[in-house]
Amino acid sequence: MIKTTAETVLAAAAAHAASFRKRLDSLPQHARKTHGDMVQIFREPLPAHGGDAHGVIDELVTKAEPGLQFSAGRRFFAWVIGSSHPAGVAADWLTSAWGQNAGNHIAAPAAAAVETIAAEWLLQLLGLPRQSSIGFVTGATVANFTCLAAARGEVLRQAGWDADAQGLFGAPPVTVVIGDDAHATVFSALQFLGLGHDRVTRVATDDQGRIIPAAFATALAGVSGPCIVILQAGQINTGGFDPFAEIIPLAKAKGAWVHVDGAFGLWAAAAPARRALCSGVALADSWATDGHKWLQAPYDSGFAIVRDEVAHRRAMTVAASYLPLTAEGERDPSHYVPELSRRARGFAVWAIIKTLGESGIAEMVERNCRVAARVAEILAREAGVRIGNDVVLNQAIARFGADEPPERGDQITADTIAMVQKEGTCYVGSARWRGRLVMRFSVSGGETTEDDGERSAAAIIACYRKALNGA
Repeated sequence: MIKTTAETVLAAAAAHAASFRKRLDSLPQHARKTHGDMVQIFREPLPAHGGDAHGVIDELVTKAEPGLQFSAGRRFFAWVIGSSHPAGVAADWLTSAWGQNAGNHIAAPAAAAVETIAAEWLLQLLGLPRQSSIGFVTGATVANFTCLAAARGEVLRQAGWDADAQGLFGAPPVTVVIGDDAHATVFSALQFLGLGHDRVTRVATDDQGRIIPAAFATALAGVSGPCIVILQAGQINTGGFDPFAEIIPLAKAKGAWVHVDGAFGLWAAAAPARRALCSGVALADSWATDGHKWLQAPYDSGFAIVRDEVAHRRAMTVAASYLPLTAEGERDPSHYVPELSRRARGFAVWAIIKTLGESGIAEMVERNCRVAARVAEILAREAGVRIGNDVVLNQAIARFGADEPPERGDQITADTIAMVQKEGTCYVGSARWRGRLVMRFSVSGGETTEDDGERSAAAIIACYRKALNGA
């Protein structure tokens, strides 16, 4: 059996990838097979003997493509999923080919160095304190976990307790104050950290999911001792922002650590037309955001950003006799993330920022926001369609059959979403907001245009009319 050379198999994979990207926008914007279908397609006995790598890659493409979702396309709006910029994808291929373990600066000098520079650029783009440290993690879920680990350690340290050494057994209780409409991953992070997803002080929010300042002040009044406050930049359904400038000073007066979950919304700071939404966000102590959303980095990419680098390192550093020590000016990536061995995520981030530049990132964010607003405007003109949020960012939620009884409206909305997904012009998702089903239209594709938005809106309306008439 002839074995494929590395050059040949890598070239074949690149050709398949380029072909897929070229065909993205000419095909229906949905996977053709279900999860169950794909399990059966891939199911086979454990191979007793190896095969030719080129043939294996060809078989993988043939089997996988029917079950691929079109999230890399221009009209994927079900979730906030970036479309993976080609420069980042290419850099990520090189990352795999280079095989660097980004655990420390000796094992991967270039990987550690590129994270240093990319981190400096990210802080500038997001308007955050320049002394902050950044951990390059898998996404906002782990970014929230990492930042809240630093928060937990620091608020307990200030209360005279070393949580990193002693754990939480016998520790002073930590009060966590959080908005009613915080994202599920923040509650997961609290669970992982032993703080509990239900053992929190929840604060009332307004119709956009933003914390109400008066309710926040009331909740904080009874707090004493170690405290962590969790705020939000970009509510997942509405795109709403907590009033940072008003409530962070209240939290600081209580000695609280303030963390901001800004998975996608924090990128508003990179766009002049949206920057006011982030007013006061830099007053916080830590921030979590994604790279694989609005920066268009390939999966996986996220950033755990902490103002106090010492607190960040104290929570995350792995120490062992066989690991190198760092000298002045050196940076070990593993000091800022939960992993020791991990992917060198900084190469793709560096390549995308270098390719787009500050102006390109701003243009992309602002264009996506314009598309969301335009789609909402078109849908709102249709009888029986209600837009459920102020479209301040890239999120629009719509309810169909809004003039019908609530249960009937839920059914019409569900039918509309199902028809849109099947029709294939675009792909949208669903959510429940204030107890009712809505269609969620999330715009985060790097190449999505105003025309894509208008085409999608027309398709949604056509499907809604059919659903309304019971087609």
